[in-house]
Amino acid sequence: MDKQWIIDTIGQFAKIGIGEKGITRLAFSDEEQQAKEYATKLMQQAGLVVRVDAAGNVIGRLEGTAEDAKVVLTGSHLDTPPDGGRYDGVVGVVGGLAAIKELMARGPLDNHVELVVFSAEESSRFGYATIGSKAMVGLANPAMWNRAKDQDGMSLNEAAARLGFSFADLKDAIQDAEKIKAFVELHIEGGPLLERTQHSIGIVEAIAAPTRLRIVIDGQAAHSGSTPMDERQDALVSAAMIVLAVQEIALGHQHEGTVATVGIMRVFPNAMNVVPGRVELGVDIRGVNHSSVIDTLQDIKDAISTIADGQETPVSIEVLVSEKPVVLDDDLVLTVEGVCHELELSFLRMNSGAGHDTMNMARIVPAGLIFIPCHEGISHNIDEYAAPEDILNGVAVLTETLYKLAK
Repeated sequence: MDKQWIIDTIGQFAKIGIGEKGITRLAFSDEEQQAKEYATKLMQQAGLVVRVDAAGNVIGRLEGTAEDAKVVLTGSHLDTPPDGGRYDGVVGVVGGLAAIKELMARGPLDNHVELVVFSAEESSRFGYATIGSKAMVGLANPAMWNRAKDQDGMSLNEAAARLGFSFADLKDAIQDAEKIKAFVELHIEGGPLLERTQHSIGIVEAIAAPTRLRIVIDGQAAHSGSTPMDERQDALVSAAMIVLAVQEIALGHQHEGTVATVGIMRVFPNAMNVVPGRVELGVDIRGVNHSSVIDTLQDIKDAISTIADGQETPVSIEVLVSEKPVVLDDDLVLTVEGVCHELELSFLRMNSGAGHDTMNMARIVPAGLIFIPCHEGISHNIDEYAAPEDILNGVAVLTETLYKLAK
């Protein structure tokens, strides 16, 4: 394994979309496309046969030799949130290619091995996550995606079409599950548990899924100087109460592994001298216990209803996304565990609070997710950091896991 190549290549990807506050390669942006093109070049240099599907997923293939060969898949994504870090997604792409190069050096394999760079894993731009992997497993929803717009008013469909991808052809991106043996993804944890417990590898058993809400509070815009305090219908005050209610409710469900975040707030007309007449909130609820997520959602709805009545500010709630948590393949968990024993690396069985492309792949094929530690659990941030030793440990585990599946 070319260890220095792995670290250097991660650094090369970090130059694409770099800014003062972090790396920005939004879904279906020019920067994400540039990163995909660089990945394509690297795959071709390694000798893989590369194709691009209708969703923009880039797939590099190493041919197996058996007549009944199936496909062993690995990969991750290259898009980021605004001002993101250099390791999220990239470790899985670069690590996946490094693993395949090592397998090539060992000689012919029975099964095919493919590296996938998934499109648009992050939800930051359009509010919808894991677009590429959804398309691969037949979960695409072009009609809904056409209604999803970024802050500039461009729809997800338009953004994809601008780069030459037609969502009208998404059926062509669907993978035949009968031809796939397994999918395994390498990723940074994006949380503090592995570092805190001093484990080298995380073996994920279940992945939380998001439920996302768009909340609109309608008050009455009014003059900030001449409108008495007790006669106002201030939408922002109601919004503030909702934010605090979401925080309190989520704390009450924390022991069940459920979290909730208000990550978007838009105030209208957003003027210093006007009582806010309208506020839009974006709420993200996640958990590996689906019943707990449902209970949390209902508690939030009840709290919002009470606040709306008390403040005389009508509130509408739209559920944008409601996905179920995913349990990963037991046999793959045991396979990765066995590899960790062979490599004498400490490991922890754990859940993932963040969503990943693995959760979509797991709906049609056996799927596994390997975590490595990241410093202080920081992710989606310029301070995101994974130590070279941890990256190389993760690539080693991925390599041996793929070898066991492909040989």
